Amino acid sequence: MAKAKTNYTCTECGGVANKWTGQCPSCGQWNTLVETIVEAVGNRFSNQHQGLAQAAPVMTLADIDAIDVPRFGTGIEEFDRVLGGGLVAGGVVLIGGDPGIGKSTLLLQALANLSKIKKVLYVSGEESGAQIALRAKRLVVDARDLKFQAEIQLEKIINTLVDHKPDVAVIDSIQTVYSDALSSAPGSVAQVRECAAQLTRIAKQSGITIIMVGHVTKEGALAGPRVLEHIVDTVLYFEGDTHSSFRLVRAIKNRFGAVNELGVFAMTEKGLKGVSNPSALFLSQHDNQVPGSCVMVTQEGTRPLLVEIQALVDASHVPNARRLSVGLEQNRLAMLLAVLHRHAGIAAFDQDVFINAVGGVKITEPAADLAVLLAINSSMRNRPLPRGLVVFGEVGLAGEIRPAPRGQERLREAAKLGFSIAMIPKSNAPKQDIEGLKVISVERIDDALSKIRDAE
Repeated sequence: MAKAKTNYTCTECGGVANKWTGQCPSCGQWNTLVETIVEAVGNRFSNQHQGLAQAAPVMTLADIDAIDVPRFGTGIEEFDRVLGGGLVAGGVVLIGGDPGIGKSTLLLQALANLSKIKKVLYVSGEESGAQIALRAKRLVVDARDLKFQAEIQLEKIINTLVDHKPDVAVIDSIQTVYSDALSSAPGSVAQVRECAAQLTRIAKQSGITIIMVGHVTKEGALAGPRVLEHIVDTVLYFEGDTHSSFRLVRAIKNRFGAVNELGVFAMTEKGLKGVSNPSALFLSQHDNQVPGSCVMVTQEGTRPLLVEIQALVDASHVPNARRLSVGLEQNRLAMLLAVLHRHAGIAAFDQDVFINAVGGVKITEPAADLAVLLAINSSMRNRPLPRGLVVFGEVGLAGEIRPAPRGQERLREAAKLGFSIAMIPKSNAPKQDIEGLKVISVERIDDALSKIRDAE
């Protein structure tokens, strides 16, 4: 019997190589090539000349009606926020996250709510119907109208979708589904890519909203080729520690809404519950003001969040002082310490510096720079910052304080939560006073530190 022909496919970019090499020739990543079987052309397409599918007509944009995409809610407000307002007919959503973080729980709750107004289908390749029913009973959700199928073969799943024509279908998970057109094992690069493409095609042709659950690697990225993220319309990531009761759902990609939108949930005995005031999670409750603590306003999508930044500066007992940052970018911390030394005359070369964003939130925007430097300065001086202070602003290499986007929304959120003093970039200064909030505008880092000492 002739040996099947094989090639090697990159798990990062989907590139194909004829032989195994340590480095992918397409994207340059190391140790990402995996062996896959080359399928004969006749397995999927007839090798005879076939009539091509009718091409879509060519139109000008002026002839196309630009209408808003209709949405329908899932009954979970925080989930709808991350989705951009709700699900879209024919949309394909990919949800990734660590095992046990709550992906199946959230989707079961959403489908139970949708089953009252829509036809829904839950396809599971990892759990039996008894396990899903037991979870629904534990969560105390009304899932009597929820249709369920335990299946991992793609062709049978597609037949079920065509026959039952559900409005919303969940595939849990895409790594367990396989197609007979390919001989490779479920979860391989070829299977994941082909199954996702076929399900997306069905969703676009029939108008079925499909939600796929994806496994993640140890680094937290979705397992399988990165092309999987490009196929779907929306990519959501679950974040948070499995030992904590709080979960964050973040939109990484959304063709129908804002990216980097954030939904905050609390895991309870009855499933995931939306948190109406997420800023309270990221603010520590101190009876008295403590050194090294500074509250900032960060922007997550369309939502302003107040987060406490904590700094601890201590004398170093090793030749190379340590720089550790949790929830903030490590390289940016070293840059900010250099700016603090050059433009404010405060040296920390012989000090260990530790930075932490309270609550496990990850802050990627540079508007946290000013809060980090004020927290470091407060810890070095062992003097707490003024009570009720909130700050935001980017610090440049020349020592200037640069503006942050949506400054007015940040200030209104701080005033709503009872903060009385705001130190912000001069370019973000409001034209009209905000009730109950004293605004201190600064242009340079040395100016900010001087005004903080005057306010103490």
